[in-house]
Amino acid sequence: MGAGHAHKLYRHAHSPVHALPPHTKLAAVFAFVVVVVSTPREAMWAFGLYAVLLGTVAYVARVPAGFLLRRLLIEIPFVAFAVLMPFVARGERVEVLGMSLSLSGLWGAWNVLAKGTLGVAASVLLASTTELRELLLGLQRLKLPPLLVQIASFMIRYGDVITDEMRRMRIARESRGFEASGVRHWGVLAQSAGALFIRSYERGERVHLAMISRGYAGTMPVIDEVTASRAQWSYAFALPVAALVVCLLGWTL
Repeated sequence: MGAGHAHKLYRHAHSPVHALPPHTKLAAVFAFVVVVVSTPREAMWAFGLYAVLLGTVAYVARVPAGFLLRRLLIEIPFVAFAVLMPFVARGERVEVLGMSLSLSGLWGAWNVLAKGTLGVAASVLLASTTELRELLLGLQRLKLPPLLVQIASFMIRYGDVITDEMRRMRIARESRGFEASGVRHWGVLAQSAGALFIRSYERGERVHLAMISRGYAGTMPVIDEVTASRAQWSYAFALPVAALVVCLLGWTL
């Protein structure tokens, strides 16, 4: 569990949010997303309040708005899907700017955009304030299946290694005059992908044998045991509790 890789989403800072134990932040974000998804789509004002809550967390965590907004571009495919819904959905139609749109499709598009954006924003804030290694420790602390945590750990460890291997293979092809410019070159790219898979598989076998020779018996040793006080749990769950109050108001009003 000693993966010390810093990912691009992480933003180093000294803030109360950064200082929280990782498992408290993971649990808080999960609870917040559940509350957001449970909110009726008709309570449009509630989603505005959720955005204000996330903005407050970003301010406390010293995450700039521009940094957060750039990372939200990952949801563009979902936005495209939501934009198409009013055009393809059936049911009652309404006229909007001279276009005939489905009323149920409009509500569905709003539902996807509002809840999806808030969920992605919460996830980005989590990644911005928690290093990958801490996330793995948090998952382990929350008693997720150890095998899944180990797989995630190795993905983080060797993702850069595989990427660097791909880069060296590309440089080797280009140094021999190869340039992919059409369908006729797909065969060479497919062979490169196959070679990369074989190299990765062989590397995995070597790593596994090295681990067994060092006493690996199916579980990874925990170097850092993360704990959280009651005050830290309370601080972390301030966000989902506030969101829950808003959600309950949305159901009653």
